[in-house]
Formats: sequence, C-alpha cells, structure tokens
Amino acid sequence: SENSSVTLFREYLRIDTVHPKPDYDAAVQFLERIGTDLGLSCQKVEVCQGRVVLILTWQGTNPRLRSIVLNSHTDVVPVFEEHWTYPPFEAVKDSQGNIYARGAQDMKCVSIQYLEAIRRLKAEGKSFSRTIHLTFVPDEEVGGHKGMEMFVQRPEFKALNVGFAMDEGLASPSDTFSVFYGERSPWWIKVKCMGSPGHGSRFISNTAAEKMHKVINSFLAFRESEKQRLKSNSSLTLGDVTSLNMTMLEGGVSFNVVPSEMAASFDIRIPPTVDLKAFEEQVATWCRGAGDGVTYEFHQKCMDQHITSTDESDPWWKAFSGVCRDMKLQLKLEIFPAATDSRYIRAVRHPAIGFSPMNRTPVLLHDHDEFLNEQVFLRGIEIYARLLTALASVPPLPAEG
Repeated sequence: SENSSVTLFREYLRIDTVHPKPDYDAAVQFLERIGTDLGLSCQKVEVCQGRVVLILTWQGTNPRLRSIVLNSHTDVVPVFEEHWTYPPFEAVKDSQGNIYARGAQDMKCVSIQYLEAIRRLKAEGKSFSRTIHLTFVPDEEVGGHKGMEMFVQRPEFKALNVGFAMDEGLASPSDTFSVFYGERSPWWIKVKCMGSPGHGSRFISNTAAEKMHKVINSFLAFRESEKQRLKSNSSLTLGDVTSLNMTMLEGGVSFNVVPSEMAASFDIRIPPTVDLKAFEEQVATWCRGAGDGVTYEFHQKCMDQHITSTDESDPWWKAFSGVCRDMKLQLKLEIFPAATDSRYIRAVRHPAIGFSPMNRTPVLLHDHDEFLNEQVFLRGIEIYARLLTALASVPPLPAEG
C-alpha cells in the first residue's frame, strides 16, 4: 500500500554512501537505473579517480536555450548509531509516516523528488522548450573539492549550457519554506604564535601562550559581538552575520616545558554583505596586536560573494516565485549559513537557488535520528513538478536570441 515514490526513496536511503568510504558505485547504478526507466539520457563524468558525476538529461524541444540544472549530492555524513532510535541505513518508517535514515533530509529526498517529479510530468505527456539536467555529485559533505568544484571547470559542465540551477536548502520547522539565494564565505584560518621557551617553573617573558591569549580574546570578542547582533535583531538570520568558532588548539610537549610555538584554528563564515578585504585587515590587526612572531595562514579562503537575484524583474526568479504564490507557499529568503555546492555554480556566474521543500519539519541534517515524513516528501514532488513546468517554460531571453 506504500506509495511507489516513497518506496524508491527508502531504497535509496539504504545505499550506504557514508564517509569515509561512500559506496558511490551503488548509488550511481541505482540512479542510472531510474533514469533509464524514465527515458533520460545518461552521462558519467569521472572528475578524478573514483569520483563520478552522473548526469541524467531530459532534452528540451529547443536545445539552444539555456538549461535547468537540478543538482544533488550522493554522499552523507557519518553517524553515531548508539544515539539513533532505528538503524540509520534501514530507512525505518514509523506509525506516523516518519522515515528515519541518514540522508533523509540531506539530501537523498531531493534527488528522488527531482526524479519523481519528472516521472509525473512525463506521464502527463508534458514537454518543455528548455532541457532539464539532473546532476548527482560526490563529496559535497567533505567540501566538494573532488566533486562540484572540479566539475564546473570541465567541458562537460560547460556543455550543459546552464541557465538556472536548483540545489539543496534546509528544512523549516515553521509553515514557511526557506529559499537560499547566496551563501556565506567559509574562511579557515590557523594562527601561529612564536615565543620564548623555557622551564615551566619560571616567569618567562614573551611566551607563545601570552600571545595566543591575546589572539583568542580578540577573535572571541568579535564572535560575541556578532552573536549579540543576531540576538538583538529579529530580522536577522544566522546567514546575515559572521560566525566564528575556535575549533582546534595546538602546542606544548610536556607539563614542565614552556612551548616556543602554539597554534589555534578558527572556522569563520562571512556573509556576502561584508567587505572581505577589510575583514582580512581586521584579522591581521588582531594578530599584530598580540605581539611579534604572530602569523596566520588560510586553509580555506572563499572569496566569491555572488548572489542570485530575487527581484521580480528576473525571469528565473519570477517563474520560481510565481509557482510558490500560486501554491500559497510562504517563502523566507535567506543567506545559507553553511556551505553547499551552489557556491561553485554561482562562482562560474550561473544563478542558483537552494531549496528543499520541507516545511513543518525539524532541521535534522547531520543530527541523530534524521527523518522526513512521507507526506512532506510527497508534497515536495508536487512542488518540484510545478516548479519544473514553470522554469523549463521560461520564454527565450534576450541573450538567447
């Protein structure tokens, strides 16, 4: 009696694509099987050894027009099984219709919703002027460096002739649906402090620890100011402020030895409204203020601040928002607080929206007992079917002749 789309969703959830050893081959074979069943053409692009991007294509009636790209990633994050009510890769459905599995929200639901929306449209005999590509990419959960970041530089990506892309968003516990039109820039900074070493019984001057104390105070004082700014302004979301967290602290060899070097690592996420050059100068000022021998280095430094237009004069946004109005979906426009593969698509100058149609659903990505209700999942298929109909029917744009 279970809906066949739900059955397919649960089958996909049972494929173990968890890091550090995701079974990408099984996922690609599964998705390719569905694509073939739907009459979609298939292309596999190995962006580096063992990392394959699967492209399923529904050809439009006017291939010269720019295409719609539906992106999703096949990998999922690790689990701590002892904290789960049900085994995280069995896709158990409880009596309320909640389906528990790693990837239920992030983001195997969206992959199947894309496919099932196309199944529905094809069954209705629909065809559209614009081509629709579905891209299934690896390694998003570990930064996308061996996935989308490499893919967007390849000729196979350029051949997609992208006009507009959709990727993952977040669940929303309220009635509203979150729509993400940009992302914060992730900066990972390691600060090193050099100082005078010596015996742990002495008051040594100019130690690495004293300098590190000043560095940490400066960084965390800024963190507190941004935290309070978010707390005091109800119109702001997490994506509107800069988050900063110290994530690693290193140094020392023994209890009785004052170390000559200490290091602290910081994860910083910066909204597109911030002047990045000015922010780096602030970081440099904090380090200079801590004393001599204090340096910093980047382990990640994203400088792209492109955002996607949400102006009603934009034809892509007009098509997207028009469907949502017609379906009475209340949208909340936000900057994504973390990072998705959308940033790589925007960086090569293509508009991309992050959207997972999951309202009235707790945000459980990367959390224990991740679940999605089957009725929310099925409603998402209906929403995507309407969105694809509108987006793939956007009239030719001036640049398209």
